[in-house]
Amino acid sequence: MRDAVAPRLYRNALLKDGRTSDLAVSDGRFIDPASLAASADIIDLAGLLVLPAFVEGHIHLDKSFVGDGWRPHCPADSLGERLGIEKQLLADALPVTDRADALLAQAHGFGTVAMRSHVDIDASLGLANLHAVLAACEPWQDRIDVEIVAFPQAGILASPGTADLLDAAVREGARVVGGLDPSAFDGDADAHLDVVFGVAERHGVKIDIHLHEPGRQGVEQLRRIAARTTAVGMQGKVVVSHAYALGYVGPVEAARTADTLAEAGVAIMTNAPGDRAFPPIKMLRRAGVRVFAGNDNIRDAWWPYGDADMLGRAMMIGYRSGFFTDADLATALDMATTDAASVLGLERYGMALGDEATFVIADAENAAAAVAAPPRDRRLIQQGAIVPSGPSRLDTLFPRHDTQQGYRS
Repeated sequence: MRDAVAPRLYRNALLKDGRTSDLAVSDGRFIDPASLAASADIIDLAGLLVLPAFVEGHIHLDKSFVGDGWRPHCPADSLGERLGIEKQLLADALPVTDRADALLAQAHGFGTVAMRSHVDIDASLGLANLHAVLAACEPWQDRIDVEIVAFPQAGILASPGTADLLDAAVREGARVVGGLDPSAFDGDADAHLDVVFGVAERHGVKIDIHLHEPGRQGVEQLRRIAARTTAVGMQGKVVVSHAYALGYVGPVEAARTADTLAEAGVAIMTNAPGDRAFPPIKMLRRAGVRVFAGNDNIRDAWWPYGDADMLGRAMMIGYRSGFFTDADLATALDMATTDAASVLGLERYGMALGDEATFVIADAENAAAAVAAPPRDRRLIQQGAIVPSGPSRLDTLFPRHDTQQGYRS
């Protein structure tokens, strides 16, 4: 639980747009500095960079080995083989709750305060992973807002009983219904999407579909999803994660598909994976498509990389996209902050008056520099409270302040 934090003034903060400003906080929200009481606590940031807190757009809390021992990566020749390896590795891993808790702690330590986590739902697991992740998230509920996707990792038609489990998962706490390669995996796109959109319509929840299907097949799938979205009036509530096909087809076809996605209000999530083409971010944004970022898998059976740092992910997205200008680097940052927050529907997120006073102080020359070379030296302020962290150069800013203020176990 979080206690009330005394009114406070953070002076001389360097904002991401390059302005220097004073940030006044009262009752956990930003207020006009002119209205702050003269007796308010004052912390001089001396021009240190202040960024919106990070939002993780796509993660798998139930899969990671963070908090467990290192597991060497096992190569696989097919998706089915990969799923089999994953089952074997997870069978003797620490409980989901322990590993999810460790990953939540790591993400929060980097300044992440909200995330969308996909959780496996299939005939063999039932709702076990969902219940475990919900339990892991409970102690974090006032620090990280976790939106859970009921994710049919083994398919829907290919895993009999999964359709009913997706429905049950939404009744028991999932806020988004997922899908997976409707044609390539399940072999019947219309039947697959009937289930996904059917569950979403019945319960009034959002949709997030993993789409790895290649080339023209993948583009046709995107158009099919867009058409469904428009037909049922779910504009702004549907996401396609990965959408690799947009990175493989030519610019004319990609642009035409981008217009279709924009008209349907379908957003795209990318983590700029290292071994695949991925959606052309700037082209999609110019067309009006919301594009946001996530880390995806972190140190699990799928790949050994990742640390849950969304600023590091912004750097990776910029690096792989050829983002060199400050404006382009700002785009990568937005994808890990404001754009992801918009897709997740976070309220009072941002740094305007009235928004929740949650932000990250980073030891960087400016926002572009922070993306190009993510500083490890940073401090999260959440609802005005200084979040405890390990030893940091930033500790010199807070010699008189109790970093536990605002938190109790």
